[in-house]
Amino acid sequence: MTTDQFRRNSDNFCYRHPDRQSFVLCQRCLRTICPECQTQAPVGVVCPECLRAQQQAATPAQRKAERRWSRPRALVAYDGRPVVTYAIVGITAFSYLLGLIPGLGRIIENALLFWAPLIYPGMSGSFEPWRLFTVALVHSSFWHVGLNMLALWMIGRSLEPLLGRGRFLTLYLLSTLGGSVAVTLLSFGTPVVGASGAIFGLFGALLVIGRHLGANVAGIAIVLGINLVIGFIPGFNVSWQAHVGGLVVGALVGLIYARTRGTRQRNLQVWLLVAVGAGLVGLLFVPVLLPQFVLG
Repeated sequence: MTTDQFRRNSDNFCYRHPDRQSFVLCQRCLRTICPECQTQAPVGVVCPECLRAQQQAATPAQRKAERRWSRPRALVAYDGRPVVTYAIVGITAFSYLLGLIPGLGRIIENALLFWAPLIYPGMSGSFEPWRLFTVALVHSSFWHVGLNMLALWMIGRSLEPLLGRGRFLTLYLLSTLGGSVAVTLLSFGTPVVGASGAIFGLFGALLVIGRHLGANVAGIAIVLGINLVIGFIPGFNVSWQAHVGGLVVGALVGLIYARTRGTRQRNLQVWLLVAVGAGLVGLLFVPVLLPQFVLG
């Protein structure tokens, strides 16, 4: 779909605010709604009209129970805040602060960093697959964690409300996995730490989605290019493999989100994301099938 076609398609904009683009659908009527119009339901979000209809359809017993417990039990207003972004920043910062405790820092880093042989029992005698994701929680220095979390905060404030919390978290996790897989294939014996793969994935998704929406993405492309080049400069001690892996996966996930916006494409979107995850896991078998390719 071209940019002009996207703009003409009302399904890509909030039905109550036609000037606001969104990737979130009401779980009842499947119309697009912006963060201001979203109310959190037990599963997903609902629009104001569906919320009103649901409240009107409530039985007297349900209304009595609601008043009795004096708190909203099923529906909580969604104010559009990037809660997932804040949560990731908080958890990562907490992990870094724990690492500053003498004697504990080395233990945490050794338990969470990513070193490819540790996910292959036949090579290391250990099987620790959680490291594919926990690598994003440990960082080598204050500047390392500070710059990564600053980038996450800046991007997440715009991208999470646009995609929705579930899609944003999925993007972050798949980008982290993509960075770890790239390190496995391109730098097998190198231990790595940091959320850079996930951050580059967010950059890639933002670039693709922004371009699809017709936004000016030149600034994003320049910043992304500069950070990508830095990874190839000797002496910076940066894992360019994780950067490239996260960027490619993030851009792919962003493309999936941008191209599966129709109300009848929700299952397709889910299956495509599952396919991306399965494909990344499949690539982890390359060192087993072709050890000379990875190690030699």
